Amino acid sequence: MKRQWGVWGLAAVFVGAGALHLLRPSVFDSIVPRWVAPGVFPSARSVTLLSGVAELAGGLGLLFPRSRRAAGWGLAALLVAVFPANVEMARTPERFGLPAWVLWVRLPLQPLLVWWALWAGQGGWRQGAGRVSRGRSGPA
Repeated sequence: MKRQWGVWGLAAVFVGAGALHLLRPSVFDSIVPRWVAPGVFPSARSVTLLSGVAELAGGLGLLFPRSRRAAGWGLAALLVAVFPANVEMARTPERFGLPAWVLWVRLPLQPLLVWWALWAGQGGWRQGAGRVSRGRSGPA
């Protein structure tokens, strides 16, 4: 049961974050690095909305065993993809009204979130999952 709380907790984090991206996109538009939009994407708003949908889908996907593995990998990839936005925030704290130290401290937390997403994608690494049997194999 403890493992499920870890999966559900991460699902709640991403569903909440995704909902915020969709309900208050202007808060997140300024975080999008200028080289991403316009550039790779047509606008910061398109990046905000796309990441919000991805967070919602990944968070909800963690709740269902059939989609959990894909959701975990997808969320891990999303966390890697948004890392440049976190670096941009740390480099230009005056744009966001947050203390610079807060923005720098959160950067090393990103790998922990990636690990959590991969862990949750495995269903909290159920005990015994992926173990190789030490018994005899094949016909006796």
